[in-house]
Amino acid sequence: MIAMEAQLQRIAQVNPALNAVVDLDADQVRRDAAALDAAGRHLPLYGLSYTVKDNIWVEGRRITQGSHLFSDFIAPRDASSVALLRAAGALLLGITNCAEFACMGVTRNKVYGPTRHPLDHRLTPGGSSGGAAAALAAGIGDFALCTDAGGSTRRPAAHCGLIGFKPSGGRIPHAHGFAEPIFANGVIGILTRDMALMRRVFAVLGVQDGADAYSVPGLSRPAKGRRIAFSPTLGMNWPVEPAVAAGLESAVAKLQAAGFEIVRRDPSWPEDSGEAGLMPLQHVGLAALYADAYAREPERFDPNIAAQIEAGLHYDGPALGRALLLREQLMLKLAAFFQEVDWLICPTVPCAPWGFDQIGPETIAGHKVGPRGHAVFTPLFNHALVPAISLPCGADAAGLPFGLQLIGPRLQDEALLDLAAEIVAVLAKE
Repeated sequence: MIAMEAQLQRIAQVNPALNAVVDLDADQVRRDAAALDAAGRHLPLYGLSYTVKDNIWVEGRRITQGSHLFSDFIAPRDASSVALLRAAGALLLGITNCAEFACMGVTRNKVYGPTRHPLDHRLTPGGSSGGAAAALAAGIGDFALCTDAGGSTRRPAAHCGLIGFKPSGGRIPHAHGFAEPIFANGVIGILTRDMALMRRVFAVLGVQDGADAYSVPGLSRPAKGRRIAFSPTLGMNWPVEPAVAAGLESAVAKLQAAGFEIVRRDPSWPEDSGEAGLMPLQHVGLAALYADAYAREPERFDPNIAAQIEAGLHYDGPALGRALLLREQLMLKLAAFFQEVDWLICPTVPCAPWGFDQIGPETIAGHKVGPRGHAVFTPLFNHALVPAISLPCGADAAGLPFGLQLIGPRLQDEALLDLAAEIVAVLAKE
């Protein structure tokens, strides 16, 4: 496997500046490559290399979730997704950096420090899968295995000019690993540079697994149609940088010129569907898992994670119940929307990347925003358990990429990937 040595050289060349790959065992990579060369040439992903985010178990490897609580943790077995990739002949290169507990929109932690954007080392690639995105965008590996509980795969993909896919809840088995703080929202995500490989990888990973209580098969019937809704702000009037807004408009015009049926229509959301109404689920989940450790050793936690745990401790039962009911109403509203149209396009991110030492941009399009103002376009689709993919859509005047997000009905993952491939082909034409 000649490409393996080239990949190890690439990591040595670019990773010191990025801090994207945080655990690399070159000798193990060589041993795995030799074993694949001897017995794996017939396998569906033979010859392809990948990285794994530092919150997904890899047997015998140090997996920390970016937390000092797990700085000595050695995974006792592979996560289901890693086992599937091994069986398919893909070669694991290394472990990539992530935000602490994968619960921030910037990639930094007290174990490994910050990851930097491959196009500008002053900036973040986003989070929480920023290590995976920075590595792949810098030429490390053919694809990356990530997680996505609120946009953690899609937003870094958009910021780094990659394709980032969040499948329907339950489509990729997610057994054997750490407890998820956001209950059913967290799924395995995939990063690639092209749609052909995305479909190959999902064909391996998108299987049912009885070890995962949420695991479900996809729908065998084809998607019902091709009518696409375009919603520039999802009906929420969230601020979007002019370059991003113009890029989305240009992409939609190009798709319409190519024959796609696109209508302007906003989903109808329940009241309080933004961060204030739904973030209690993450805060309460973090508190349930880590409040005791935080009480003993608060200095071991990132200040942002500490604030989320503190918030989680102050919600009462009715507040949690309201958030769960809101999520249910949101799912029903989006399902009804997909009775009127077949697909939805909106931005993946509203802005370019910001400084790697900041939790988020202070302003977007001249409007002051909170620490999650950059993350508003992705979490709703985690709560609704539907598939969503970020596709490269353009770049701003500084050359920093942004993405177009395509969303579909639950369990229509293969049909969404087919449509995404058509869209990418159109947008790639001059």
